[in-house]
Amino acid sequence: MNLEDTDATNELINDGESVQPLTVDEINALKQSGVHSSDIINKQIEAHANYSLKTEYSKEKYKKRKEAKYSKTFTTIEPTLFNVCDYWFQQRPDPHTPGGRYIAVDDASGLVVCGVLSRMGGEGRLITICDTDSPPAYPVMAQMNFDPKSVSSVLSSLNWATAQEDYTPVLPPSEVPAEEIKSERQKTRLKKRKIVIDALASTREELFAGEFDGLIIASDYAPWPIVQKLTPYISGSASIVVQSPYCQILDDLQNEMRGVPSFLCPTVTEGMATSLPGPARTYTSNYDDIWDRRLFIACH
Repeated sequence: MNLEDTDATNELINDGESVQPLTVDEINALKQSGVHSSDIINKQIEAHANYSLKTEYSKEKYKKRKEAKYSKTFTTIEPTLFNVCDYWFQQRPDPHTPGGRYIAVDDASGLVVCGVLSRMGGEGRLITICDTDSPPAYPVMAQMNFDPKSVSSVLSSLNWATAQEDYTPVLPPSEVPAEEIKSERQKTRLKKRKIVIDALASTREELFAGEFDGLIIASDYAPWPIVQKLTPYISGSASIVVQSPYCQILDDLQNEMRGVPSFLCPTVTEGMATSLPGPARTYTSNYDDIWDRRLFIACH
């Protein structure tokens, strides 16, 4: 039927119970007796007092609604090892999720940091440990389309000295007597200095308080001392991931961790990713195959 030529209208239609005489009990009885869902829908249409008054569009919409309600189906698949593993893999949440708290040691130009940030979506906390006194540049981050405000609210950095609990940072004074302030420029400089000092103290306190959700390491240094240093700050059952291009380094790490009961199932695996997931961005092909390397995974 041409929809433009029909005289049907929905103006006076009432889809209440009075025009749909099939009750819930009757429908359940039909289902339990083995009546096919299409037959149940047809019976409802036949019993609907105002169905013929509906427009063709409304009739189709009515049938689609009933099909969604009564024609639910599923497909069985063979419970092979692959299918079972794939199912549980799909059920497993992303370890770097919004709201999570992570520690990272990234000597891979910021590739690890960018990967974690892309999954966090601007929520949570990421503290990185680096060699520099000032926040690390992380060249890869320049290629990403991150919102600077989102990054600054999530990412903070400490160097290896300030990550030591017994270390006292040597900092210039941020507060001086009012009579010693000679200009607005000096006042502004002192204010900025205080913000930096307070942020450093806050980040240290946060790290030392611990209970982080994971530790990710891609460093030029030997991984075992790093793991020993930072593991106290992650929570129970948190994941530890160490990346290295050298199998022997990870084999040695695995042997070290097997001797510590608190590390569960240390495993060396190999994997490859040719792109970085996340929002649209640009990056050079130099990083495409960087994960064609060995990964070490353990649970603390």
